[in-house]
Amino acid sequence: MTNRPHLKIKSANQNITIMKYTEQVSNKLNELLKKNYDAEAGYKQAAENVKNSQLKSYFENRAKDRYDFGHQLKNEIKSFGQEPDKGTSISGDAHRFWMNIKSKFVANDEEAMLEEAIRGEKAFVENYNEIINETNLPPSTSSVLKTQKDNVESALKDVKSLEIVA
Repeated sequence: MTNRPHLKIKSANQNITIMKYTEQVSNKLNELLKKNYDAEAGYKQAAENVKNSQLKSYFENRAKDRYDFGHQLKNEIKSFGQEPDKGTSISGDAHRFWMNIKSKFVANDEEAMLEEAIRGEKAFVENYNEIINETNLPPSTSSVLKTQKDNVESALKDVKSLEIVA
């Protein structure tokens, strides 16, 4: 009988540890999800503000990627029994507002938007690396994040060729 309460406490502690872990991973994934929402909205706005068809296509493709990434992240968050966040972040909204203002006053606005895209892609790679390297993730989540990060890195390489066009 004396062992039984000890087993319950151990089991309860394990459950608390698992709950904290799933909440911690879910929080990190939700942060990444918000950043994907922000990037999707930013890329859509950039596509609307450029005249160059290659840049427009690039921005539209990146927006579609971020939309797809968002759904994948939502599924991962739900697999942890957590609720995905909805909507963009306040800082993302402010950044898009600034990009919109900047595009109206900068002489070569397409170049400025492309520079912002490059900066954003580099920041995304850092965000993904932080989560991948600092968190002990389940294999399915790690695979999703690595695939998304590889996609972002590939897009970053592609965007370098568009710098000549802008």
